[in-house]
Amino acid sequence: MAQDQARDKDLPNFEQSMQQLEQLVQEMERGELSLDVALAKFQDGIVLARACQTYLKDAEQKVSILTKDNATLKPMTKDEDDADYGF
Repeated sequence: MAQDQARDKDLPNFEQSMQQLEQLVQEMERGELSLDVALAKFQDGIVLARACQTYLKDAEQKVSILTKDNATLKPMTKDEDDADYGF
């Protein structure tokens, strides 16, 4: 588990991955790269796109779990005070 956390620290977060991916796309769209460089950047882009998909999938799972847990919650009545819940 500690090994996974150390590896995760080396990876860019979702926003950084998206920014890097957008930059790669812009560079490739200019059409000024050699085939070898373009291929290497394409490969980097695939890695970044997969990382973004993983981030989104994980986020979707978390949202699903949270909304599933909240499905059993009942709305507060007017008699109930936020202070009763530590807010």
